[in-house]
Amino acid sequence: MPVRRAAPEFDDGAVFRSLFLANPDALLLVDLQGVIRLANPAALELLGYAEEDLVGLAVDDLVPDAIRPRHAAYRNAYADHPRARPMGTQMDLVAKRRDGSEVMVEIALSPLQDHGLPYVVAAVRNVGAYPRVKQALQRARYAEYLAQFGRQAVDARNSKKLLDLVPAIAADALQVELAKILLLEPNGTDFRIVAGVGLLPEESIGDRIPNEPGSPSGYVVAHGEPVLMADYAQERRFRIPSHYIQAGLVCELSVPLADRGRTIGTLAVRSRTPQRFGDDEVRFLGSLSSMLATVLQRESSEDALNHAQRLESVGQLTGGIAHDFNNLLTVISGNLQVLEDAPAYAGDPLVKQVVSAAARATRRGAELTGKLLAFSRRQVLQPTIVDVHALLQSLTDMLRRTLDQRIVIRLDAQDVLCTADPVQLESALLNVAINARDAMPQGGTLSFTCRAVPALPMELASQTEKPGAQGFVSIAVADSGVGMPEAIRARAFEPFFTTKDSGRGTGLGLSTVYGFAKQSHGAVSLASASGEGTTVTIFLPQVEGDAGYDQGLHSAASKVPAGLRVLLVEDDSEVRSVVGKFLASIACDVIACAGGEEARRVLASDPGIDLLLTDILLGAGLRGTELADAARALRPGLPVLLMSGYSGELLGEPRDRELLRKPFTRGDLEHAIAKVLNATQ
Repeated sequence: MPVRRAAPEFDDGAVFRSLFLANPDALLLVDLQGVIRLANPAALELLGYAEEDLVGLAVDDLVPDAIRPRHAAYRNAYADHPRARPMGTQMDLVAKRRDGSEVMVEIALSPLQDHGLPYVVAAVRNVGAYPRVKQALQRARYAEYLAQFGRQAVDARNSKKLLDLVPAIAADALQVELAKILLLEPNGTDFRIVAGVGLLPEESIGDRIPNEPGSPSGYVVAHGEPVLMADYAQERRFRIPSHYIQAGLVCELSVPLADRGRTIGTLAVRSRTPQRFGDDEVRFLGSLSSMLATVLQRESSEDALNHAQRLESVGQLTGGIAHDFNNLLTVISGNLQVLEDAPAYAGDPLVKQVVSAAARATRRGAELTGKLLAFSRRQVLQPTIVDVHALLQSLTDMLRRTLDQRIVIRLDAQDVLCTADPVQLESALLNVAINARDAMPQGGTLSFTCRAVPALPMELASQTEKPGAQGFVSIAVADSGVGMPEAIRARAFEPFFTTKDSGRGTGLGLSTVYGFAKQSHGAVSLASASGEGTTVTIFLPQVEGDAGYDQGLHSAASKVPAGLRVLLVEDDSEVRSVVGKFLASIACDVIACAGGEEARRVLASDPGIDLLLTDILLGAGLRGTELADAARALRPGLPVLLMSGYSGELLGEPRDRELLRKPFTRGDLEHAIAKVLNATQ
């Protein structure tokens, strides 16, 4: 027979005491006067007390001061009518720990009076330990940090202070040891540390870090998405720098810093605690990065607006003086040309020398005014379809003959067409080439590259005044010269800004390129760094196929027929006199008028007029453009040639009118007349 073992003797007191001590919830045995008589280890840990300090303490001492009177009244009422109250009926209870800190709790009450004992058992549970509550509290905490940054960003006008603030907020909110911001350098090959907290000894603000595709930061920039490495020891995607491991760092989170859709850097945090980052941390750091990017964009927009306002002011000033100034230059240069026909000119070398010097000075004056108008986008362009390859071929051939022979010129151009004013495009490229020459005093390489691109780079999309353009032609001019430091590169397009010695530059070279590109519905970019050369890229609207491209566009025009009857309309008497002499010298029969109304009467009464040549700004009365419209109404086939030193009115006019820019030579006038006559035949 099996031996039956006797059941162990059941010790009620020992069992219940063990249950009391082992319960994971904090248990307090409280008497009817509200004094704590027993406390289990979980209660001591939760409330931060030693057993001898907690036992004998009034339970009211565990209630925050602000609600203690209300709690005492509730406890007295409960003592009169004790009842069981389970967990979960309230979620807004708070317990005060010994160190004064507070913890959110749930409390269950179990009165023992029915068992003949004058006590209540209070079971206290830390609500913050619940995963969902813990997550909600953490999210609320992150939201408060974002609100804190937002409040400071609203009033901030200095992006450097905000750049310094963001790593500090990230490190504090996420409770990590290291946080830093990397911005991509203009060359795209390096990052620069612009702000950080807890940087390692191997890192300093201003340091450059290579932008390598195999690095976390390189991946973030290339793909525009966060990188989370939960544990360096398990990481197989990226190479971890040895000094990170030596410093005890074990995990990392990097998020993109974007500007108008383009990733310009990263915000990264690192910790010595593995598995430190999850989805909430990714969202928080991404939100912080987005807020910083918004602030940087705002500052950039404000700078652009200020720049535009300065440009507009210069443009208004330029427009006000350009017309009168170019009229003066027309008179001066015109009379010098007339003087060249005088017998004294041919027989006196000194007269030749003086006239030649004066003519050069007038040309320089005209170029200066033209640059001002180009910068302020108030020049009247005459866009046509340009064979860019042919234009660059001609330009590079000329540069090979004229530049320092130590400068090697390279051309790599596709056969593409664009719409632009060919004269102004060539002038813009020449400006860039001259700057490149000056940046290579010991020689170097000057490269011209032309490509068709489907769209503008993201960072230039806001520049163009023709956002819907179907494709662009990019013309890049790159040199191997000294390059520009950041401070100079940032101001390179400003008018009158120059690094050249006094008398060697006007500071209008790149600013005219900028104005020309924008007025041509394109854009321009500049990439440069000290010691790494400079690349200026002009983007112009592309034309598909031949699009009606005239291969004979630049062919010589026919001669002006002798006896051509020209109605000359010019309000400035001296300009009228000079132009009249030019016309007479090419055998034209001239009828001169000082104003639009007088010219309209002549047109109405004289059907023998062969050409209308009129200035645009004619003082009071009809403008030249209005006179041209009236002339075409009276004589639909009448050729019309407009003259102008500057005219804002033509900027919005249809481009089917031929324009002769002042000051002009006799040859310019003859060529323009022949072109207009050929166009109307």
